[in-house]
Amino acid sequence: MENQKTEKQEYLLEARNIYKSFSTVPALTNVDFNLRRGEVMALMGENGAGKSTLIKIITGLYTKDSGQVLLDGKEIRARSVLESQQLGIQSVFQELNLSPFLSVAENLFIGHEIRNKRGLIDWKKTNEEAKQILAEMSVYIDVKKPLKDLTAAVQQMVAIARAVVVNAKVLILDEATSSLDADEVEVLFREIRRLKTKGIGIIYITHRMNEVFAISDRITVLRNGHLIGVYESAAINMSQLISSMIGDAKGREVVVRKKENPELKNAPVLYSLRNINKKNRLYNVDLEIKSGEIVGLAGLLGSGRTELARIIFGDDQDFTGERYFKGERVNLKSPAASIKNGIAYCTEERRSEGIFALMGVDDNIIMPSMDSYVRFGVINRKKKNAVVKEYIGRLAVKTPSSSMEIRKLSGGNQQKALVARWLCMDTKLIIFDEPTRGIDVGAKAEIEKLIQELAEQGLAVLYISSEFEELVRGCDRVIVLYEGHVVSELSGMDISNESITNAIAEGGRTVRDAKKLQEEKGV
Repeated sequence: MENQKTEKQEYLLEARNIYKSFSTVPALTNVDFNLRRGEVMALMGENGAGKSTLIKIITGLYTKDSGQVLLDGKEIRARSVLESQQLGIQSVFQELNLSPFLSVAENLFIGHEIRNKRGLIDWKKTNEEAKQILAEMSVYIDVKKPLKDLTAAVQQMVAIARAVVVNAKVLILDEATSSLDADEVEVLFREIRRLKTKGIGIIYITHRMNEVFAISDRITVLRNGHLIGVYESAAINMSQLISSMIGDAKGREVVVRKKENPELKNAPVLYSLRNINKKNRLYNVDLEIKSGEIVGLAGLLGSGRTELARIIFGDDQDFTGERYFKGERVNLKSPAASIKNGIAYCTEERRSEGIFALMGVDDNIIMPSMDSYVRFGVINRKKKNAVVKEYIGRLAVKTPSSSMEIRKLSGGNQQKALVARWLCMDTKLIIFDEPTRGIDVGAKAEIEKLIQELAEQGLAVLYISSEFEELVRGCDRVIVLYEGHVVSELSGMDISNESITNAIAEGGRTVRDAKKLQEEKGV
């Protein structure tokens, strides 16, 4: 018994036998979790597996129904995020909880201000301390600058630095790399390794499988609110981890799109762009999309993919060039005009730009087509409910009820609800911008399969993804962008991870050489 006690106390953080339900539906069933000092524990599972619920219990946002949370061997009962922070549990989420218009130094010390003997904020010392803390992280910036003027990577480092300032014992990183490129991720990893040497325990949540093996020491897997297992990262491979996360994958395998489709050769061009230019963003871009075709846009962050999508959708008028829809030149001055013409857009920023978080799944689905259900100012609820029920069923949206607030659904089910929004209208072209970002591996397969089914029904699809494997599996053609330039167009069997990567690398050299030549000529 004594040995058992000693073993348990070696853990920095423990969650024992945690049970939590919502409206009698279990979200966590007797889940155990532990974290050692100076280790990175990856918390993995599909959306809806219970990861977020567990983290919210640990951080005091949710109250558990039963079980215990212990820190340094002592039970804690945090009733708010502030209480958990005071105990030493800090979180850095994908959407940073920082103040963009305050300076870096102000963000670091907000709530923990350095004051002089008169009780006033000592700005000189505040700035010096901030500069020193960030220098330890190999971040050298002007700490007087507003946070909004910094890159996403630096903002993430500031958020982590803030956790260090308040003497964090446990640091929770939730999708912290979602907006970072490869070099920025390595900077973050370097800081994580430094924090480990200080004895800080780190809970790492991500959907990027390669990162799990690159940075974690152990992996905890949840599925359907149950603990499936805890694994040493070096003792499990990716296939085993995926199997542990998704369980029975029957019916969720991704169907690879047929690479030679003769029917597309004679299909009409639905939408095309001619000589699109946007200052410092896009240069002489041409693009065609046929009905029934899936066209992928590949490129690194900053390549111009989202800018191009917004121009197609009428959400950006600051460009030159021509747009054609069904063979006729169009001047789509707003998203509303595009929607009226049958053009839909599933945005990259699903939470902030896609869903109406506090509204039900049903209202989210019918929002753009609300006029169809209203007569004399009264909603025809029977008609509305019938349509919502049909599309929830067709797209297999998992929700306890159609009136459930959409923010309470998993990311994959939110995405399917957004697709349902457009399918219940007369949509002809649908743009997917990072449709599987922040979605678990099982739901990714469902979304990819759904996109292919839409094309088979005759819809034109523009598919933007940073996951080149998705484009390889699902696209008929892939347009490769580099810093706003189209550097390659791949089709059929020529589409591969290697060919996309090579096109970006070669395109980068070509663009850089062209810029250098222009500079030499004084252009």
